Amino acid sequence: MDEIRSFGYICPRCGKAVMAARSAFALSAAAARIECECGKSELDVETDGVKFRLNVPCALCGGTHTAECSAEAVLHGRGIGLACPETKQICCYAGEPEQVRRALEELAVRSEKEKAAGEEAFTDNVIMYEILSELRDIAARDGISCTCGSRDYAMQVRRSAVDLTCKRCGGKLRLGAATDEDLDALCCQMTLTIKGVS
Repeated sequence: MDEIRSFGYICPRCGKAVMAARSAFALSAAAARIECECGKSELDVETDGVKFRLNVPCALCGGTHTAECSAEAVLHGRGIGLACPETKQICCYAGEPEQVRRALEELAVRSEKEKAAGEEAFTDNVIMYEILSELRDIAARDGISCTCGSRDYAMQVRRSAVDLTCKRCGGKLRLGAATDEDLDALCCQMTLTIKGVS
């Protein structure tokens, strides 16, 4: 009986899990294309009989990766996972249908987490931590004020900046929090003055 092999990936466009099965015989004989039903991504599988070349759409970084695997790894055994070079995490599976289905479920969950973390994360976590630490020190010596005379302010932390807003007049001071230069600029400040709204 001809062995059935599956391929699976998460569509970077619509976020759905895409899985398709092919017989080992069909894969050995010709190229295969596995398309997402949204029509905006596809996994291409080509072979020269000795090795397989896969062009994989990646939901983790949004790009397309090319991977070469031995025919033995693709056509036999439990299966293989192909990693995204940027995130170093698996973005595509090939192998036994049940293995691929399970791995794809895990990948879908991880992809969702990546997306959520990507939206919340800072441009540079270390720089942001240092900036917030500096701001705490300046605030501790009562060094944050507004030109309107108020010392009452709110702080909003964004992806690559921190906004200080005067609670009295609404004046705002934005401090970059993404690069070494942003950190250097803040480190030499003893006080910070929000430009008030007159």
